[in-house]
Amino acid sequence: MKDRIDQLPTDGTGHDGVRLAFQTTSVTLGLDQLVTLKTLRPGTRESKKYAQILGSVKAIGLVEAPVVTPDPQNRERYFLLDGHVRIEVLRDLGIDTVECLISTDDETYTYNKRVNRLAAIQEHRMVVKAVERGVPEARIAEALGLDIATIRRRFRLLDGICPEVVEMLKDVACPMKVFDELRRMTTIRQIEAADLMVGQNNFTVPFAKALLAATPDNQLVKQPRKRRDGINAISTEQMTRMERELAALQAQVKSVEETYGLDNLHLTVTRGYIAKLLGNARIVRWLSQNRQEYLGEFQRIAEIDSISPAPTPVQE
Repeated sequence: MKDRIDQLPTDGTGHDGVRLAFQTTSVTLGLDQLVTLKTLRPGTRESKKYAQILGSVKAIGLVEAPVVTPDPQNRERYFLLDGHVRIEVLRDLGIDTVECLISTDDETYTYNKRVNRLAAIQEHRMVVKAVERGVPEARIAEALGLDIATIRRRFRLLDGICPEVVEMLKDVACPMKVFDELRRMTTIRQIEAADLMVGQNNFTVPFAKALLAATPDNQLVKQPRKRRDGINAISTEQMTRMERELAALQAQVKSVEETYGLDNLHLTVTRGYIAKLLGNARIVRWLSQNRQEYLGEFQRIAEIDSISPAPTPVQE
């Protein structure tokens, strides 16, 4: 396979005349040769994601090469299409050169926009596999920008969780604390709770806590402790009120659903059109020179992963 790749032309043309998206050989460039096409959002360096990328690069180096395209007016200069955060991390680490992929056009489309981030169960399996292969916990923690205690929590994530629930939640962005709530339920109740979460498309910790509060005592792994006065932590009256509020919330959601679909369609089409415009380096350069205030707003719109708010689950 490697021999076949090595035989491909380096100008981005395949054996059958199909134009490739990238040249088949990478190039090592100095960071001063790269021209960025967008600025980082304020607070990016203080974000958790930036810290994770920084820790990953320090521990194991750069995993994913940035993508560049040559400047037609200056052979020594390249426009950076993808990997702005990674380049900033390299600058912070005092690294002067980077190996880059050469794009055959100046479109800034990147498959990172179409990647589904790792779900909690997938992260658990990744950590388990790394530990089984003898990778020290400290090295895993450094690579992911986490502390060792968090790595150990992810390693034990599925302790007490039945296989049916693991199968139902294996591909969803589900916070680790949700599994802490499910772990306190019996197997049958875990399946019921997971089914409700999937049906409502709600995998938040408050919803999991509400399901736990609504769970009868005989479906809990451990019986709830009594208060000193002998009264349960949640009374029948409180439970009834919570059920009424949940029914009212479901009715409100139903009314919103009637108009949400069309509005969401309009917003999605608009965002896609703006993203396509910003995918052209020539348009981006014109905006940066003539309408910088528009460029910043357009970039924020184009970088929205989902129109509807969703839990945000690594190198960008």
